[in-house]
Amino acid sequence: MDLLFIADPLESFKTYKDSTYAMMREAAARGHRLMACGPQDVRWQRGEPVTAFVRDITLTGDAHDWFRAAQQAPDERPQPLNGVHAVLMRKDPPFDSEYFYATHLLQQAEREGARVFNKPAALRDHPEKLAILEFPQCIGPTLVTRDAADVKRFHAEHHDIILKPLDGMGGMGIFRVGPDGMNLGSIIETLNRGGATTLMVQKYLPEITQGDKRVLVIGGEPVPFCLARIPQGSEIRGNLAVGGKGVAQPLSARDREIASTLGPILAARGLLLVGLDIIGDCLTEINVTSPTGFAEIAAQTGFDVAGRFIDALESALA
Repeated sequence: MDLLFIADPLESFKTYKDSTYAMMREAAARGHRLMACGPQDVRWQRGEPVTAFVRDITLTGDAHDWFRAAQQAPDERPQPLNGVHAVLMRKDPPFDSEYFYATHLLQQAEREGARVFNKPAALRDHPEKLAILEFPQCIGPTLVTRDAADVKRFHAEHHDIILKPLDGMGGMGIFRVGPDGMNLGSIIETLNRGGATTLMVQKYLPEITQGDKRVLVIGGEPVPFCLARIPQGSEIRGNLAVGGKGVAQPLSARDREIASTLGPILAARGLLLVGLDIIGDCLTEINVTSPTGFAEIAAQTGFDVAGRFIDALESALA
């Protein structure tokens, strides 16, 4: 099959932990042909299908100089998206205006016959922080607001809270305010920009010390191991991007319950790959743009996450 990966620049990949690279490696091992581009390389013109300027790539097996490209900028070749077997949208967040526009171009490509994973409309319909609101039975006390007084009332009720922007990634912009309320007003002003921006507030879950668990769901079914991202030192965030330690472990009964509840629903909407974030017994985020954790889980448990993913992709295309 011909597979087109829309991703961040290939030169930026850290192959020892990059889940998109793990997908590519497994696909190449099965004989599938690989192409790559960035969202900025996708275009549409009246009378023509949605087209990307792509590089045909082969993998070298080297950890650093890891690919060879048949084309180099600005000589990438045009490739209609409906002329490949699958388009895999793997651009990392933030989900900004350009990402939003890219989903519309990809949806147009679907109208023209392209197969896109994850489905572009589903990417738009499941913002990674707000998607949890559909499943209140799985989450802890949560408030979404732009009103400072709302946040202060929530703090007065729960005493120890987490505040975060809706468009953050990798732990960016997350604050904890304890019972003393220290700096609460200033933090609210920083995040809601004087009432102009909506933020999320959640009750602090002390189980974070055991890890913010990433549970991967592929084709509606949970991977049997999660990656617990454990905060280090005085840090409250477990995100690997801010120094959290990733420890793979079997799913708990509650992890499996949440994943089994959400998995079939999300898969039916065209979300082939989802990353659920769970702290203790509570769902905190639903990641749909470019969920990660393949390499760490595989390295620590031997479970072939990339193999499971390519199995699901091949099944979806059959």
